[in-house]
Amino acid sequence: MAEKEQGCELFSAGHRACGGCGPALAARLLLKATGKDVIIVASTGCMEVFSTPYPETAWEVPWIHSLFENAAAVASGIEASLKRQGRSEKVVCICGDGATFDIGVLCISGAFERGHDITYICYDNEAYMNTGIQRSGATPYGASTTTSPAGTCSPGNLLPKKDMPAILAAHGAPYVA
Repeated sequence: MAEKEQGCELFSAGHRACGGCGPALAARLLLKATGKDVIIVASTGCMEVFSTPYPETAWEVPWIHSLFENAAAVASGIEASLKRQGRSEKVVCICGDGATFDIGVLCISGAFERGHDITYICYDNEAYMNTGIQRSGATPYGASTTTSPAGTCSPGNLLPKKDMPAILAAHGAPYVA
């Protein structure tokens, strides 16, 4: 990391994340690692809601709000344009588990299959937390959500969590964690 960027905060204080929010800390650390030469694509979800309440933003780098389902497609287009222009900015998607495991999996598949040079980060909170804690493809078996409540009549979510790392690795991605 460049000396001048070590003290530089590119994710501003004053955002509206819950105290101790993991994605807010991850965003701050991500930007400390990438520096200013990055373009962030964020789908609709918790990160977008707490970090960019109109007309404000916590992002001190170029940031794009994509639709829930198409962050990877938007990032693919940005990456292709930057490559064509001979520019070196990195492109990073930051999306929740709903946008990753369910609604956006088609666009993610396309981006990974085509080999776009993007970084895709999923903050997996194991349900659609932004809209009321509904079950997602990331919800573990037996977990209680508003759409799969656990109780005397139900053990909770009856489906296993999707193995997204295996799905993405099957596309030949150079690195999946």
